[in-house]
Amino acid sequence: MHSPTSERPQTRGRPDFAYESTDGLFDETVFGESEVRSHWRPFFEQLDTIGLPEFLRRWEEAKHLIRENGVTYNVYGDPRGMERPWELDPVPLLVSPVDSETIEDGLTQRALLLDRILADLYGPQTLLTASVIPPELVLGHPGYLRPCHGLVVPSGRYLHLYAADLGRSPQGVFHVLRDRTQAPSGAGYALENRIVLSRMLPEVFRDCRVQRLATFFKTLRESLRSIAPRNRDNPRVVLLTPGPFNETYFEHAFLARYLGYTLVEGGDLTVRDNIVYLKLLGGLQPVDVILRRLDDDYCDPLELRGDSFLGVPGLVQAARAGNVAVANALGTGLVETPALLAYLPAACRHLLGQELRLPSVPTWWCGDPVSLQHVLTHLDRMVVKPTYPQEGGGTIFCENLDEAKRAVLADKIRARPGNYVGQERLVLSTTPVLNGERLEPRRMVVRAYLTAAGASGHALMPGALTRVAPAEDTQVVSMQRGAGSKDAWFLSSGPVSSFSLLPAGVRSAEVRRDGGDIPSRAADDLFWLGRYTERVEGTVRLIRAILSRLTEKSGLVDVPELPALLRALTEQTMTLPGFIGLGAEARIAAPAEELFTLLFDESKPGGLASTIDTLHRVAGRVRDRISNDMWRIIVSLDLNAESPHSDRIRPKPEGPSGGTPVPLRGYVSRRVLGEALDLLDRKVIALAAFGGMAAESMTRGQGWRFLDMGRRLERALHTLGLIRSTVVPVQGTEGPLLEAVLEIADSVMTYRRRYLASLQAAPVLDLLLSDADNPRSLAFQLNALSTSIDALPRTPASPSPSSKQRIITRLLNRLRDTDLESLAQVNTPGHRTELASFLVGMEAELPLISDALTRTYLTHLQAARQYASEAARP
Repeated sequence: MHSPTSERPQTRGRPDFAYESTDGLFDETVFGESEVRSHWRPFFEQLDTIGLPEFLRRWEEAKHLIRENGVTYNVYGDPRGMERPWELDPVPLLVSPVDSETIEDGLTQRALLLDRILADLYGPQTLLTASVIPPELVLGHPGYLRPCHGLVVPSGRYLHLYAADLGRSPQGVFHVLRDRTQAPSGAGYALENRIVLSRMLPEVFRDCRVQRLATFFKTLRESLRSIAPRNRDNPRVVLLTPGPFNETYFEHAFLARYLGYTLVEGGDLTVRDNIVYLKLLGGLQPVDVILRRLDDDYCDPLELRGDSFLGVPGLVQAARAGNVAVANALGTGLVETPALLAYLPAACRHLLGQELRLPSVPTWWCGDPVSLQHVLTHLDRMVVKPTYPQEGGGTIFCENLDEAKRAVLADKIRARPGNYVGQERLVLSTTPVLNGERLEPRRMVVRAYLTAAGASGHALMPGALTRVAPAEDTQVVSMQRGAGSKDAWFLSSGPVSSFSLLPAGVRSAEVRRDGGDIPSRAADDLFWLGRYTERVEGTVRLIRAILSRLTEKSGLVDVPELPALLRALTEQTMTLPGFIGLGAEARIAAPAEELFTLLFDESKPGGLASTIDTLHRVAGRVRDRISNDMWRIIVSLDLNAESPHSDRIRPKPEGPSGGTPVPLRGYVSRRVLGEALDLLDRKVIALAAFGGMAAESMTRGQGWRFLDMGRRLERALHTLGLIRSTVVPVQGTEGPLLEAVLEIADSVMTYRRRYLASLQAAPVLDLLLSDADNPRSLAFQLNALSTSIDALPRTPASPSPSSKQRIITRLLNRLRDTDLESLAQVNTPGHRTELASFLVGMEAELPLISDALTRTYLTHLQAARQYASEAARP
């Protein structure tokens, strides 16, 4: 390795960003005796102007933005699972105009070739009859979808979005490592990387003349619109995702929002009379185009893969009937097999009459006897891959195997040669990454993207998803093996377009205010988002009230209401045994350990950390339905994310020595309890911000109504449960307990303004149950529910929402006719029996509203024939 800093004075003012490349490898940044490549010089000059300290400060802010935006990528087996943050390096890859032209020219030809190959293999199959491609390679491929043979695809195009993984050899030549044809991933991550880096380095981005990405996505939208079988001016396009457990689900939600499409899962769609419908609250609406992120065989359990729960039954038949366009077309995974790389040059000559412009990595399919012998003879320097990735098996770098293991592998290949592919190992080029405060070289792979454009053309994304190896000595570049990512800046030799992805204005779209234009599944998720948000708030307020008393008082003698509040906490969260049952007295006497378990232990069902985790997951399912600000608020609720603060306030045995504050019951000092209380104060403010964003920023559509109905229903249940746990049992002096209840219900000031006298049960019950002007009361929640239900659409299966309204009317009448003074009376020693009976009855009926909503709007059993005739019109 060698340092370039002393040999390029024209590009360095100081060695803040010194970089040493690896001998013998092609480096994207330097060449020869560490001379900086010309297209990188403006970049390093700008970095020198910014300086390392400022660069690192900006990078910390950028990482915070990634966390706030919830950019994740799930690495299977990673303990963080779906919460694994997206790995981005702050130093972009700069691609010169010459290299970008080479990539565009080669991939444009390649995309056209693969389109022609797919049209032939699912049509006349001249490539097989002429032995250009071995028939057994295609007909034995599990990805060859026989139900799709002869299926006419819109505009004759199979690939509307195509990606290729590119690696650069030591000679500086780009090679295609793999083609991505059925559901190429990563374009959304490339866009997110661009947003983060352009905000972090705006002046560098501008001065380097980086091409923007918006034009590419505009072309993609136009391409999808053009294949709609009807309604091309304003088609309904949906993005089909496998769901939130997919490793790239963040990208699916991000792209759906950016492109303006509805994000759907298989269960959101249904096929009736060979037409695909989207299940909306107002009924079923026809779908024109499906941009899928679902693998071929999972798309239709009727004709493709019977055990798939992710697809849409009848989708193949709907596509066959020409009633829906699927992009990319079903069956395109066939040409992702690495074995095809060996036959692309001949196929290119056969179909296009041209030589392949961008070479593939040298490949041999072992099903061919000559190729098999070549692979076995040179096995020590081969990379062995499965011919059919669907059948499992990973990539094997044979140079890492000893003689015995290579012999075993050779025997496996001889036994089933058609299942293996041998490839020459490409020594990948390197690019600089930031490691601490130093730039170090890492191997890299570039995933470039093309979209269909016009009748037969293609447009290259002027950017890419660049993946880099996790360590300097690592040759494998895979996101599932811990690789990071980079933004790729395709540089322009002329002025840069300032186009932004806004409505073009050329076509006039119909003005729409669809009140029911939300999938039933999304409405269900928003409903539960509202419920979990309110559940978190109720738990936070209850624990906060308890902690405030522990920090201010010296013991149970000064806090007579504490046992009742602790028991209410256990009953509300259902975290038994908690402060109820065997051993409860000891835990009440020293409650800190149990409280902190409820606060921070994510494995404790019903605890605050566990409920927040569930809230985060539910919110992740509707990322495309809530604003970025609302998402950031939800992310900020994570109690364990405030490290090291949260670690410091976990319960730890403390001694009285060493200047430590006097501990409470030998577990947690008041100082630590105070820090926990401060933490909860911040969460209350965050939850209030979420409610404010929902109230002031969300359009009053059906999505907002289901979110609000979830909040109202959960708040009503929480209020009833809180009163039942605290006011029904009667203790000696009720004043402190009633004040605590009002505090938890955020109604202290209202009570004091109305009643200057001492706290009494009857006016407290009136304020929290019957006062329709109090946003925390039961009556307010019921009235709000009634208003939202009145605004819900009438479906053919439910001409009126009377069943739900009858429940609410019955509850409101019961509330109005109840004598609160009588409820406040102690009927049995130490117990308000009449109040208990009233509360239990109300708690039993409230969930019936949720059940009725589910039956009416969140399942679709009605027929869709009345929609079919209108949808079938040209």
